[in-house]
Amino acid sequence: MFHQFIAKLLLLLAFVHVVTAQANPLQANTSQSNAEGKANPTVKRIVVLAPHIVEMLYEIGAGNLIVGTTEHSDYPEAALAIPRIGNYAKLNIEHVLSLAPDVVLAWKSGNPSDDVEKLRQLGMKIIYSQPDALEDVAKELRLFGKLVGHQRQAEQVAQAFENKLAALRQRYQGKKPVSAFYELWSRPLTSVAGDAWPQQQLAVCGIDNPFIESATDYPQLNIEQVVLAAPQIIIQPGAHGDNAPDAVNWRQWPDIPAVKHDAFLHPDPDKMHRMTSRSLIELAKLCADIDQLRKTYYE
Repeated sequence: MFHQFIAKLLLLLAFVHVVTAQANPLQANTSQSNAEGKANPTVKRIVVLAPHIVEMLYEIGAGNLIVGTTEHSDYPEAALAIPRIGNYAKLNIEHVLSLAPDVVLAWKSGNPSDDVEKLRQLGMKIIYSQPDALEDVAKELRLFGKLVGHQRQAEQVAQAFENKLAALRQRYQGKKPVSAFYELWSRPLTSVAGDAWPQQQLAVCGIDNPFIESATDYPQLNIEQVVLAAPQIIIQPGAHGDNAPDAVNWRQWPDIPAVKHDAFLHPDPDKMHRMTSRSLIELAKLCADIDQLRKTYYE
Protein backbone atom coordinates (compact mmCIF):
# COMPACT_ATOMS: atom_id res chain seq x y z
CA MET A 1 0.00 0.00 0.00
CA PHE A 2 2.75 2.44 0.94
CA HIS A 3 4.68 1.78 -2.28
CA GLN A 4 1.52 2.39 -4.31
CA PHE A 5 1.07 5.70 -2.53
CA ILE A 6 4.62 6.80 -3.35
CA ALA A 7 4.12 5.96 -7.02
CA LYS A 8 0.86 7.90 -7.19
CA LEU A 9 2.31 10.86 -5.36
CA LEU A 10 5.26 11.13 -7.73
CA LEU A 11 2.95 10.96 -10.72
CA LEU A 12 0.79 13.72 -9.26
CA LEU A 13 3.55 16.12 -8.34
CA ALA A 14 6.25 15.73 -10.94
CA PHE A 15 8.27 17.76 -8.53
CA VAL A 16 8.22 16.30 -5.01
CA HIS A 17 11.61 16.81 -3.41
CA VAL A 18 12.25 13.40 -1.90
CA VAL A 19 15.89 14.03 -1.10
CA THR A 20 17.77 17.02 0.24
CA ALA A 21 18.71 19.26 -2.65
CA GLN A 22 22.19 20.44 -3.39
CA ALA A 23 22.90 24.14 -3.13
CA ASN A 24 23.08 25.05 -6.84
CA PRO A 25 19.90 24.56 -8.90
CA LEU A 26 21.81 23.36 -11.97
CA GLN A 27 24.87 21.16 -11.49
CA ALA A 28 26.97 19.09 -13.84
CA ASN A 29 29.22 16.13 -13.16
CA THR A 30 31.52 16.97 -16.05
CA SER A 31 33.22 20.33 -15.67
CA GLN A 32 32.79 23.64 -13.89
CA SER A 33 31.97 25.40 -17.15
CA ASN A 34 29.04 23.10 -17.84
CA ALA A 35 27.91 23.33 -14.23
CA GLU A 36 27.55 27.08 -14.65
CA GLY A 37 25.56 26.60 -17.84
CA LYS A 38 28.06 28.22 -20.22
CA ALA A 39 26.98 28.37 -23.84
CA ASN A 40 28.03 25.16 -25.52
CA PRO A 41 27.76 25.08 -29.35
CA THR A 42 28.16 21.31 -29.32
CA VAL A 43 24.86 20.79 -27.48
CA LYS A 44 22.54 19.80 -30.30
CA ARG A 45 20.90 16.66 -28.91
CA ILE A 46 19.44 16.57 -25.40
CA VAL A 47 17.77 13.81 -23.40
CA VAL A 48 15.54 15.31 -20.71
CA LEU A 49 14.47 13.31 -17.68
CA ALA A 50 11.71 15.50 -16.23
CA PRO A 51 8.58 17.26 -17.54
CA HIS A 52 9.49 20.63 -16.03
CA ILE A 53 12.82 20.69 -17.88
CA VAL A 54 11.10 19.85 -21.16
CA GLU A 55 8.69 22.72 -20.62
CA MET A 56 11.52 25.13 -19.78
CA LEU A 57 13.45 24.24 -22.93
CA TYR A 58 10.38 24.91 -25.04
CA GLU A 59 9.90 28.21 -23.22
CA ILE A 60 13.34 29.37 -24.34
CA GLY A 61 12.97 28.09 -27.89
CA ALA A 62 15.10 24.95 -27.52
CA GLY A 63 12.46 22.25 -27.58
CA ASN A 64 13.66 21.05 -30.98
CA LEU A 65 16.91 19.90 -29.36
CA ILE A 66 15.15 17.28 -27.21
CA VAL A 67 15.56 13.79 -28.65
CA GLY A 68 14.18 11.78 -25.73
CA THR A 69 12.28 12.31 -22.50
CA THR A 70 10.29 10.58 -19.77
CA GLU A 71 6.59 9.86 -19.37
CA HIS A 72 4.29 12.72 -18.34
CA SER A 73 6.24 15.26 -20.39
CA ASP A 74 3.06 16.53 -21.96
CA TYR A 75 3.45 20.29 -22.36
CA PRO A 76 3.51 21.96 -24.78
CA GLU A 77 1.61 19.74 -27.19
CA ALA A 78 4.72 19.29 -29.33
CA ALA A 79 6.36 17.49 -26.41
CA LEU A 80 3.98 14.56 -26.87
CA ALA A 81 5.89 13.57 -30.00
CA ILE A 82 9.23 13.19 -28.21
CA PRO A 83 10.34 9.53 -27.86
CA ARG A 84 9.94 8.15 -24.30
CA ILE A 85 12.96 6.62 -22.60
CA GLY A 86 11.45 5.73 -19.22
CA ASN A 87 9.68 7.22 -16.23
CA TYR A 88 10.32 8.49 -12.71
CA ALA A 89 11.12 4.96 -11.52
CA LYS A 90 13.12 3.41 -14.37
CA LEU A 91 15.11 4.54 -17.40
CA ASN A 92 15.80 2.53 -20.54
CA ILE A 93 19.58 2.88 -20.55
CA GLU A 94 20.01 1.29 -23.96
CA HIS A 95 17.47 3.62 -25.53
CA VAL A 96 19.19 6.67 -24.06
CA LEU A 97 22.54 5.53 -25.42
CA SER A 98 21.06 4.89 -28.86
CA LEU A 99 19.91 8.52 -29.04
CA ALA A 100 23.53 9.68 -28.69
CA PRO A 101 22.72 12.84 -26.69
CA ASP A 102 25.33 15.54 -26.15
CA VAL A 103 23.94 16.00 -22.64
CA VAL A 104 21.37 14.47 -20.31
CA LEU A 105 19.36 16.90 -18.19
CA ALA A 106 18.27 15.10 -15.03
CA TRP A 107 16.15 16.02 -12.03
CA LYS A 108 18.21 15.60 -8.89
CA SER A 109 15.37 14.52 -6.62
CA GLY A 110 12.96 13.10 -9.19
CA ASN A 111 14.94 10.55 -11.22
CA PRO A 112 16.20 7.05 -10.37
CA SER A 113 19.67 7.87 -9.08
CA ASP A 114 21.12 4.45 -9.94
CA ASP A 115 20.12 4.74 -13.59
CA VAL A 116 21.44 8.29 -13.88
CA GLU A 117 24.72 7.23 -12.29
CA LYS A 118 24.96 4.34 -14.75
CA LEU A 119 24.57 6.80 -17.62
CA ARG A 120 27.36 8.90 -16.14
CA GLN A 121 29.62 5.87 -15.85
CA LEU A 122 28.90 5.08 -19.50
CA GLY A 123 30.22 8.48 -20.51
CA MET A 124 27.05 10.57 -20.65
CA LYS A 125 27.33 14.21 -19.59
CA ILE A 126 24.78 14.73 -16.83
CA ILE A 127 23.48 18.12 -15.74
CA TYR A 128 21.13 18.21 -12.77
CA SER A 129 18.11 20.41 -12.27
CA GLN A 130 16.82 21.11 -8.76
CA PRO A 131 14.43 24.05 -8.44
CA ASP A 132 13.66 24.18 -4.73
CA ALA A 133 12.48 27.77 -4.34
CA LEU A 134 10.02 29.60 -6.58
CA GLU A 135 12.83 31.94 -7.63
CA ASP A 136 14.85 28.99 -8.91
CA VAL A 137 12.63 28.76 -11.98
CA ALA A 138 14.16 31.98 -13.30
CA LYS A 139 17.67 30.83 -12.38
CA GLU A 140 17.28 27.57 -14.26
CA LEU A 141 15.76 29.25 -17.31
CA ARG A 142 18.89 31.42 -17.54
CA LEU A 143 21.23 28.48 -17.00
CA PHE A 144 19.53 26.34 -19.63
CA GLY A 145 19.61 29.33 -21.95
CA LYS A 146 23.38 29.56 -21.58
CA LEU A 147 23.74 25.84 -22.08
CA VAL A 148 22.05 25.87 -25.48
CA GLY A 149 23.02 29.37 -26.57
CA HIS A 150 19.55 30.89 -26.14
CA GLN A 151 20.51 33.47 -23.54
CA ARG A 152 18.39 36.33 -24.89
CA GLN A 153 15.12 34.41 -25.00
CA ALA A 154 15.85 32.76 -21.65
CA GLU A 155 16.49 36.15 -20.07
CA GLN A 156 13.18 37.48 -21.36
CA VAL A 157 11.24 34.51 -19.97
CA ALA A 158 13.15 34.61 -16.67
CA GLN A 159 12.51 38.32 -16.19
CA ALA A 160 8.82 37.90 -16.97
CA PHE A 161 8.62 35.14 -14.36
CA GLU A 162 10.39 37.23 -11.74
CA ASN A 163 8.22 40.26 -12.43
CA LYS A 164 5.00 38.26 -12.19
CA LEU A 165 6.10 36.56 -8.97
CA ALA A 166 7.08 39.90 -7.43
CA ALA A 167 3.73 41.40 -8.46
CA LEU A 168 1.81 38.52 -6.88
CA ARG A 169 3.74 38.85 -3.65
CA GLN A 170 3.18 42.59 -3.53
CA ARG A 171 -0.53 42.26 -4.30
CA TYR A 172 -1.22 39.85 -1.45
CA GLN A 173 1.33 41.13 1.03
CA GLY A 174 -0.35 42.32 4.19
CA LYS A 175 -3.66 40.60 3.44
CA LYS A 176 -5.44 39.25 6.49
CA PRO A 177 -4.37 35.60 6.80
CA VAL A 178 -6.87 32.81 6.35
CA SER A 179 -6.18 29.24 7.40
CA ALA A 180 -6.22 26.51 4.78
CA PHE A 181 -5.68 22.79 4.67
CA TYR A 182 -3.89 21.73 1.48
CA GLU A 183 -5.06 18.19 0.75
CA LEU A 184 -2.25 17.04 -1.49
CA TRP A 185 -3.43 13.45 -1.38
CA SER A 186 -6.41 11.66 0.16
CA ARG A 187 -5.18 8.13 0.89
CA PRO A 188 -3.10 8.35 2.96
CA LEU A 189 -4.13 11.85 3.90
CA THR A 190 -1.15 14.04 3.00
CA SER A 191 -0.56 17.78 3.20
CA VAL A 192 2.33 20.21 2.74
CA ALA A 193 4.58 22.07 5.16
CA GLY A 194 8.07 23.50 5.62
CA ASP A 195 9.76 24.25 2.30
CA ALA A 196 7.43 22.19 0.10
CA TRP A 197 6.76 23.76 -3.28
CA PRO A 198 2.99 24.16 -2.69
CA GLN A 199 3.67 25.61 0.76
CA GLN A 200 5.75 28.37 -0.84
CA GLN A 201 2.83 29.08 -3.15
CA LEU A 202 0.39 29.24 -0.24
CA ALA A 203 2.65 31.78 1.44
CA VAL A 204 2.38 34.06 -1.60
CA CYS A 205 -1.43 34.04 -1.24
CA GLY A 206 -1.33 34.87 2.48
CA ILE A 207 -2.41 31.46 3.72
CA ASP A 208 -1.92 30.33 7.31
CA ASN A 209 -1.15 26.61 7.16
CA PRO A 210 -1.97 24.94 10.51
CA PHE A 211 0.53 22.17 9.71
CA ILE A 212 3.43 24.40 8.66
CA GLU A 213 5.62 23.20 11.52
CA SER A 214 5.32 19.51 10.68
CA ALA A 215 8.48 17.41 10.83
CA THR A 216 8.46 16.75 7.07
CA ASP A 217 7.59 18.83 4.02
CA TYR A 218 4.82 16.39 3.09
CA PRO A 219 3.27 15.25 6.39
CA GLN A 220 0.78 12.42 6.60
CA LEU A 221 -2.11 13.36 8.84
CA ASN A 222 -5.26 11.86 10.27
CA ILE A 223 -8.73 13.25 9.82
CA GLU A 224 -9.01 14.24 13.47
CA GLN A 225 -6.04 16.59 13.11
CA VAL A 226 -7.72 18.42 10.26
CA VAL A 227 -11.05 18.62 12.05
CA LEU A 228 -9.37 20.08 15.14
CA ALA A 229 -7.40 22.55 13.02
CA ALA A 230 -10.73 23.92 11.72
CA PRO A 231 -9.37 25.36 8.44
CA GLN A 232 -11.28 28.18 6.79
CA ILE A 233 -10.46 26.83 3.32
CA ILE A 234 -9.80 23.31 2.04
CA ILE A 235 -7.63 23.17 -1.08
CA GLN A 236 -7.79 19.96 -3.11
CA PRO A 237 -5.61 20.00 -6.24
CA GLY A 238 -6.90 17.98 -9.14
CA ALA A 239 -9.76 15.52 -9.19
CA HIS A 240 -9.53 14.01 -5.72
CA GLY A 241 -12.34 16.14 -4.35
CA ASP A 242 -15.87 15.13 -3.42
CA ASN A 243 -16.45 12.88 -6.44
CA ALA A 244 -13.22 10.89 -6.24
CA PRO A 245 -13.66 7.28 -5.05
CA ASP A 246 -11.07 7.63 -2.27
CA ALA A 247 -11.97 11.18 -1.26
CA VAL A 248 -12.50 12.23 2.33
CA ASN A 249 -16.06 13.46 2.79
CA TRP A 250 -15.29 16.59 4.78
CA ARG A 251 -18.96 17.53 4.73
CA GLN A 252 -19.45 15.03 7.53
CA TRP A 253 -17.96 17.70 9.80
CA PRO A 254 -20.15 20.77 9.25
CA ASP A 255 -18.46 22.63 12.11
CA ILE A 256 -15.28 23.00 10.04
CA PRO A 257 -15.44 26.61 8.77
CA ALA A 258 -14.42 25.55 5.24
CA VAL A 259 -17.35 23.12 5.16
CA LYS A 260 -19.79 25.58 6.71
CA HIS A 261 -18.97 28.17 4.03
CA ASP A 262 -18.43 25.69 1.16
CA ALA A 263 -14.88 27.02 0.85
CA PHE A 264 -13.32 24.31 -1.32
CA LEU A 265 -10.80 25.11 -4.07
CA HIS A 266 -9.49 22.75 -6.78
CA PRO A 267 -6.41 24.17 -8.56
CA ASP A 268 -4.90 22.38 -11.55
CA PRO A 269 -1.99 20.27 -10.22
CA ASP A 270 -0.33 20.03 -13.65
CA LYS A 271 0.23 23.78 -13.48
CA MET A 272 0.62 24.26 -9.73
CA HIS A 273 3.07 21.46 -9.13
CA ARG A 274 5.36 21.80 -12.12
CA MET A 275 8.31 24.14 -11.64
CA THR A 276 7.84 26.33 -14.72
CA SER A 277 6.44 29.72 -15.64
CA ARG A 278 2.98 28.18 -16.00
CA SER A 279 2.86 27.61 -12.24
CA LEU A 280 2.32 31.34 -11.76
CA ILE A 281 -0.77 31.29 -13.98
CA GLU A 282 -2.48 28.84 -11.64
CA LEU A 283 -1.01 30.49 -8.56
CA ALA A 284 -2.50 33.84 -9.60
CA LYS A 285 -5.90 32.17 -9.98
CA LEU A 286 -5.57 30.41 -6.63
CA CYS A 287 -4.63 33.64 -4.84
CA ALA A 288 -7.60 35.43 -6.43
CA ASP A 289 -9.98 32.63 -5.40
CA ILE A 290 -8.58 32.72 -1.86
CA ASP A 291 -9.04 36.48 -1.78
CA GLN A 292 -12.70 36.07 -2.64
CA LEU A 293 -13.15 33.57 0.18
CA ARG A 294 -11.26 35.90 2.50
CA LYS A 295 -14.20 38.27 2.20
CA THR A 296 -16.43 35.58 3.69
CA TYR A 297 -14.54 35.83 6.95
CA TYR A 298 -13.55 39.49 7.09
CA GLU A 299 -16.41 41.43 5.49
